[in-house]
Amino acid sequence: MSGDRIAHLRPVRPCPICKKPSSQAIHPFCSNRCADIDLNRWLSGAYVIPARDDEQEDEQTEHSN
Repeated sequence: MSGDRIAHLRPVRPCPICKKPSSQAIHPFCSNRCADIDLNRWLSGAYVIPARDDEQEDEQTEHSN
């Protein structure tokens, strides 16, 4: 009966690094090791958020007016 009242804070998804079930404590990762691998990828530039060149031109045009 008490098992029905458990509310998960986040959906259970696989770890984006190793695909094991994620842990609620370090969501979305399964372990500190996988979280550290992900952080290293961000810091080393392996992950990049793409930007379009025309967005930069638009910003320069707005600021020059």
